[in-house]
Amino acid sequence: MSVPLVELRDVRVHFPVRGRSARRAGAVVKAVDGVSFALEEGRTLGVVGESGCGKSTLARTLLRLVPVTGGTVFWKGRDVRDFDARAMRELRRDVRMVFQDPLASLNPRMTVGELVREPLDLFAPELGESAKRDAVATMFERVGLRADLLERYPHEFSGGQCQRVNIARALIGRPKLLICDESVSALDVSIRSQILNLLIDLQAETGVACLFISHDLSVIRQVSERVLVLYLGKTMECRDADALFAAPSHPYTTALLRAAPVPDPRIERGRPRTTLGGDLPSPIDPPSGCVFRTRCPEADPRCTMAEPARKGVEGGEVVCHLR
Repeated sequence: MSVPLVELRDVRVHFPVRGRSARRAGAVVKAVDGVSFALEEGRTLGVVGESGCGKSTLARTLLRLVPVTGGTVFWKGRDVRDFDARAMRELRRDVRMVFQDPLASLNPRMTVGELVREPLDLFAPELGESAKRDAVATMFERVGLRADLLERYPHEFSGGQCQRVNIARALIGRPKLLICDESVSALDVSIRSQILNLLIDLQAETGVACLFISHDLSVIRQVSERVLVLYLGKTMECRDADALFAAPSHPYTTALLRAAPVPDPRIERGRPRTTLGGDLPSPIDPPSGCVFRTRCPEADPRCTMAEPARKGVEGGEVVCHLR
């Protein structure tokens, strides 16, 4: 059995709350609370949930950008907590990120050619000047931009073009894992589709694995082979994408699917309009039992008394008393 590229086992990330906003001494924000998953080379895992559910925090644990309170993060079977400075440098070469705001992700004082080249200067200093120039031009054209634009600055590009620059910058060093953190949410619908198709093509070409974070299940559906559904830092459901979209097991997943728009106006007009009641509870003081029970249309007394256990379902697992 092969070792996963990335594996998280019961990972918890809790932040202490300081100041007057803390209702009691020792209060913590449970940003991630007992999440586990594995991601193999060349595969895509979609992570979905509302804002504030711990998606971005979960991704940052891999690069040790946030400290892990409990559990273990493995990279190629090794605990990242044991990595020395050299191993962390190699990890950050092999794991690259594409962020939500395309323009804010780029240094406005550097040309896009310098920005795309920078990872080669950092992680492949042995390459000659000619090799670096050729690599930058090739990657720039591979993401759908002309090489004669390399001397321009980020503000001269549209949002979609800036995101293509970010993708080129992320992939030029041939990483093993690409983390896309809401990387298309700031783009309009037509450009979003183009960027998603570009990512799919580049993944097929390079074999890079992808951790794709989004609040939009329609986006996750287009790119992911497996889906992790988070709510208030906890796993609600983790299954193969085909099985999850064909028959979601958790009420929260069902609600997210019903909230995702359908491109066909006739189907969209006739769909049931089921919305979740209330607001996302405070992560400082989450509900007892199942954290989703205060908004779940199917909740019963069991959901108040104890946390639900993980149960096996087709293509994965669900965490729910009712399934």
